[in-house]
Amino acid sequence: MSEDSEDNVNRELFRNIEKLRQLRIEHRDLDQVISRLAMDIHTDEVQMRRLKKRKLMLKDQIAKLESQAIPDLNA
Repeated sequence: MSEDSEDNVNRELFRNIEKLRQLRIEHRDLDQVISRLAMDIHTDEVQMRRLKKRKLMLKDQIAKLESQAIPDLNA
């Protein structure tokens, strides 16, 4: 592997790790917001569904990035 392609791989890995960190933070923050809103009887149900949908989307993105970070065992 050339030095340039190794450098590109390292940059891509760093970007993925940073993206994963940001997604986990956003997921955690959404979880806290949803928990607080769930205790309020005046919560807008449409807003709550949107927040939960966003949280699930983040969970899927996190799972995808995590699976990409795991090397292929058949390789």
